[in-house]
Amino acid sequence: MTDRKLALEAWESLFRAQHELFTEMNTDFDHTDLGQAEYDVLLTVTRSPGMSARLRDVTANMLISQPSVSRLVDRMVARGLVAKCPDPDDGRGALIRATDAGVREFRSVATVHGRSIAERMSRLDDAELRTLRDLAEKLRGR
Repeated sequence: MTDRKLALEAWESLFRAQHELFTEMNTDFDHTDLGQAEYDVLLTVTRSPGMSARLRDVTANMLISQPSVSRLVDRMVARGLVAKCPDPDDGRGALIRATDAGVREFRSVATVHGRSIAERMSRLDDAELRTLRDLAEKLRGR
């Protein structure tokens, strides 16, 4: 059986590390037109086939509620970063597609943000990074 105290210590350490890194990396967005949440939407959409993803898949990758994601996507549509259309496979759903402008914005931020992530994660060697990735996936149930 898992040691409860150790489990709590591990959770707290993981939570605090994630929070500190996330806070530090928020500065990656200080001089851009994209916020962290918009970046996350575009990350999911641009990684999907045809740069198009179901709204429910975008929501599943976000740390905010479904109504908040819907409002965010609507604001992004208004800014011309994404387009939203009915999902032909789900009458209640929507497809989100990155526009050319959205892809350009995403790529300009992704370059800086990717460097920032690599720099901060360089505290770990490649074997530790693989272990961290694998453990995080295991905790996510994958």
